[in-house]
Amino acid sequence: MTPSVRQLLADMLTQTGYNVHQAVAGSSGLAALDSMTRVDLLVTDVGLPGMNGHQMADAVRAKRPALPVLFMTGYAEVATVASGFLGERMQMIAKPFAVEAIGAKIRQMLEKDGERGS
Repeated sequence: MTPSVRQLLADMLTQTGYNVHQAVAGSSGLAALDSMTRVDLLVTDVGLPGMNGHQMADAVRAKRPALPVLFMTGYAEVATVASGFLGERMQMIAKPFAVEAIGAKIRQMLEKDGERGS
């Protein structure tokens, strides 16, 4: 994800009342997540420098197995879902997306997670 898209998404989520932590690459994201006690949702691009988003999600979920993950991708969503890319509590949104669409997807995932009592 480009820095401008990442910042736009972070700004939108912050204005909506979420606490947002950003990382440029998978390795820096993992380091940041290791220092946090509470994380409600991981939002990551599939294509990250150094490691892909699924590798990052796998590493994070090794320590936080119940953490929901939202992947952003420019790849065909149907093909990715059909290939078994998405595990339990993982969803995807195709790029380009409207700010309203990703906001709604995030709210849906967090509400569903809250219903599970996590």
